[in-house]
Amino acid sequence: MNKTLALLISVLFISNISGPSCNKNKNPLCGKVICIDPGHGGTAETDTYRVGPAGEREEWINLRVALKLAEILKQNDAKVILTRSTDTFVSLESRAELAIDQHADLFISIHHNATADTSVNFPIIYFHGNASENLAGVHLGKIVAIKIREILYEADIPVGLISDFAIFPSSGTSVLRNSYGVPGVIGEASFFSNPQEEQRLKNEEYNQKEALAYFQAIKEYFSQPAPKILPKYSKIKLPPFEVFQEAERMNLVALQWKKDFEKGRSLASLDDIDSLIVAESLLARSVKYFPDSWLAREAHLERYEIFKKLGRNTEANTALTRANEFYINVNE
Repeated sequence: MNKTLALLISVLFISNISGPSCNKNKNPLCGKVICIDPGHGGTAETDTYRVGPAGEREEWINLRVALKLAEILKQNDAKVILTRSTDTFVSLESRAELAIDQHADLFISIHHNATADTSVNFPIIYFHGNASENLAGVHLGKIVAIKIREILYEADIPVGLISDFAIFPSSGTSVLRNSYGVPGVIGEASFFSNPQEEQRLKNEEYNQKEALAYFQAIKEYFSQPAPKILPKYSKIKLPPFEVFQEAERMNLVALQWKKDFEKGRSLASLDDIDSLIVAESLLARSVKYFPDSWLAREAHLERYEIFKKLGRNTEANTALTRANEFYINVNE
């Protein structure tokens, strides 16, 4: 599908403009233009890693949740734009361009995650760029992360609020990079690579709960003044920390991510240079295999301490800044 056709098809799925009963003083969603992006689509024959243990594909889950969210928002007088409404391919550039062209007030890209470690299951929300610049994205991400944990998870599990530079070090994700200026996030509510979670994600009532979490987050976001989005790199630009990409992170070697972290942290407590060098290597490898894990921030902070002990101050400062700019504590 070419770019022009993709945009034309997407625009056809804009919901009706707010009705006469819409009251902006009472309804924070009244007239807001919200672009919902069901991630991926139409790739069942071209990729083999966006599929759960029992065969459920990520793009199918994303679309079910997105359609349910669109319906809830429409019922609450928001103007909704869907980047796709069927299991079809739409280019990443077209998705972002649609949000910009339609003057979206918010951009929500719905995804679900996967990793080689099938025991893993927790939500990750991505914002674009540096936290100190993308203030609105971080603010939105915090609300989305908390609502997803509150509605989908019973336990007080870890939640990731992470820059997309952590997973795509050179430029971040295409949809957030090219829609920068519109407050937006990519939401990965759970891991379809977890067998139990995959079964839950096949259930439309569970998809409805996830859509409700997004809806409540969006409503809360518009219920209060949002911070600004500053120009990219206006405060800081960090060198890339190269990591393995999505397909590579499904490699069985990636199962060592947690053991690498634990062994690296243990060695980091020693004072001899050889142990510190090995520790930094293990911690770096843990991040490379699982750059958006709940331990990745701790790994960078451990690397900061190691570099300080080794007298490598520039690398120490970079590791500390990366931990603070790319990994946000949602409880702060």
